[in-house]
Amino acid sequence: MPHAKILLPAQCRAARGLINWSQGELADRAGVSRSTVKDFETERHALHHSTERLLIDAIEAGGVSLVAADEAGAGVRFRRPD
Repeated sequence: MPHAKILLPAQCRAARGLINWSQGELADRAGVSRSTVKDFETERHALHHSTERLLIDAIEAGGVSLVAADEAGAGVRFRRPD
């Protein structure tokens, strides 16, 4: 089943900024290499779907929601605490 969320490089950078994570911290939490995060954020390489899912899951576990692109564009915001 394909996932509905798509992570954009700018969203990844913005999400890290909201929760004050370095590229290395996101990589550790997602279980990927720091160079994977760096190369994605600088648009050097696209992500495999499974890697994208790992990053999305880590970002959401950190308390950030991804906002899908609409006429205003894509974004990020803090999640409401459960």
